[in-house]
Amino acid sequence: MRIIKGAEIRDMVASLCIEAAYNLPEKEIKLLRSALNKEKGRAANLIRLILKNAKIASKGEYPLCQDTGSAVVFAEIGEKVHIEGNINEAVNEGVRKGYKEGYLRKSIVSNPLFDRKNSGDNTPAILHLSIVKGDRIKLKVLLKGGGAENASRLKMFTPADGKEEIISFIKQSVKDAGGKACPPYILGVGIGGDFEQCAFLAKKALTRSRANSNKSYALLEEDILREVNSLGIGAQGLGGKVTALAVYVESAPCHMASLPVALNICCHSHRIKGGVI
Repeated sequence: MRIIKGAEIRDMVASLCIEAAYNLPEKEIKLLRSALNKEKGRAANLIRLILKNAKIASKGEYPLCQDTGSAVVFAEIGEKVHIEGNINEAVNEGVRKGYKEGYLRKSIVSNPLFDRKNSGDNTPAILHLSIVKGDRIKLKVLLKGGGAENASRLKMFTPADGKEEIISFIKQSVKDAGGKACPPYILGVGIGGDFEQCAFLAKKALTRSRANSNKSYALLEEDILREVNSLGIGAQGLGGKVTALAVYVESAPCHMASLPVALNICCHSHRIKGGVI
């Protein structure tokens, strides 16, 4: 049994929050450069500005976006790990520490309907825990902006519906979002599970950087990306060939009477960082 102190989790979460807020993943930089090669005129200029913004932010003085988001933390805990302390408290302490030391905007209100008073430290974080093999803890921190989250959607399809209906739903959802959620987008899609799990799968899909290992779902990702990019919304909604940079699909078994589908939209500021303890 390997012992990991809560302070180690706290410090890594804090570090990941700061790093994510100031540095786009290299994968996204490559996707933006690829998009730049496909665009001309105003669309190309906007992508150049996005890349310039990323370069400025990487110096550590200004975050990528003024909306430094909700802190969504995915923690995979090895079955041979014993945590000294409470992991929920450690994660929230890490978010509190990271947002303070990184001079990041605090956006969380403690009560969603009444009062809506700011918690003052961007906590509580949204924490997803899973138990895996091994003696390590793998952490991923996703800073999710409010505008993109507001544009996300979920629909309960029936088994009689199929691939085309799902693609049409996603395409229409992106069309409805238009430029409000700051394209070009990264799209996370969850298929299967139940009402709550498919929404989780869509969010989890945003933590990936590669095509689905299942060939059928990899082809579905390509089909969705092609259809979404046919909308012509483009960077910041001002027109162009690239409305989405990538699509990632996660799936899970579901009830034979169900076919839930969720779309989680992420803006071009796709702020995610991971680490291992």
